This record gives sequence, structure tokens and C-alpha cells, in this order.
Amino acid sequence: MSAKVRIPTPLRKLTNDAEVVEVSAGTIGRVIAELQEKFPGIQERLVDDAGEVRRFVNVYVNEEDIRFLQNSATPVKDGDEISIIPAIAGG
Repeated sequence: MSAKVRIPTPLRKLTNDAEVVEVSAGTIGRVIAELQEKFPGIQERLVDDAGEVRRFVNVYVNEEDIRFLQNSATPVKDGDEISIIPAIAGG
């Protein structure tokens, strides 16, 4: 069972320029832990010290924002597509 994670351009230097990474299904928290195992250093850019997804990082499962689901406990099923989208600051 696997899901696909779309890696945003600013983080691809950590994934050897991979745009899509296969991960095991489970929960968003488990997906982030697996990304960290495969690509050390990526977790600290995605979650804070409490293990919650940083407020300037948006994570979607099949185009649904996990903040409106179960945050890091959001289930990830086989075949799901996860998108990591850093917020763009500007003004």
C-alpha cells in the first residue's frame, strides 16, 4: 500500500530533485516520519517542535486541507495523493 507525496520546489534539494515520492499509507504524521527517514532534514521544515504541521505549510490529502480533517492524524489510504504547499509570503 502506498501513497504519493508531491514535493514543492523549495524542498526538492532534500529529495534529490524528486517531484513525487512514494510513501506507505497510514496517517499524515507517519508519512512525515517516513519522509524524514528517507530524506533527513525534511521533517524540521514541515513540523514544529510539538510535531504539528507548521502554520506556513499547507498539506492536502486529495485536495482536502488536513487542517479541516484530522491534522497529522488524517488517514492516508492506498492511492491517495498528498500535496505539500508552502505558504507564499508577500505584501
